[in-house]
Amino acid sequence: MNTIDKEKDACQNTGENVQYHFADVSKMVEIGSGAKKSVNEILLTRYACYLIAQNGDSRKEQIAFAQNYFAVQTRCAEIIEQRILETERVEARTKLRETEKHLSGVLYERGVDDKGFAIIRSKGDKVLFNLDTAQLKRKMGVPQNRPVAQLRISSHFFCSFFLQRYHFNRWLKNW
Repeated sequence: MNTIDKEKDACQNTGENVQYHFADVSKMVEIGSGAKKSVNEILLTRYACYLIAQNGDSRKEQIAFAQNYFAVQTRCAEIIEQRILETERVEARTKLRETEKHLSGVLYERGVDDKGFAIIRSKGDKVLFNLDTAQLKRKMGVPQNRPVAQLRISSHFFCSFFLQRYHFNRWLKNW
């Protein structure tokens, strides 16, 4: 079994479409006397190239080059993803800060003090995450003196957090 066949098997075992990633094609090439001959080739996607490079013999210059290329591209993608997540976290935290400021202003206008505000937030956490704020902080490893939202947490968490605040704001307007 040659390298291409092994990588086709690997591709199939991951549920990918082998024909898409390893497309069998033929092309006509000119031979000595001006006649043409059909030559079979395989067109490879980036994924197919990655499979071949990943499992190839790194003593071969082309394989070593491809392994290095994919290692560098993987690291670049990781850095970009990390920066996107950090940017999203900062943007979400800024929006949350503005929402919290507005929410606390509305609550204080209605006579709710800091303790009452903390109770409301904890009840919101309980509804949303089935954990009160103290339990949520313990589960996430947040120090008791820091807000949960200051952590590096997923966009899903922030979406849920904003949704909780949105519904609470709607409730306040009807109060």
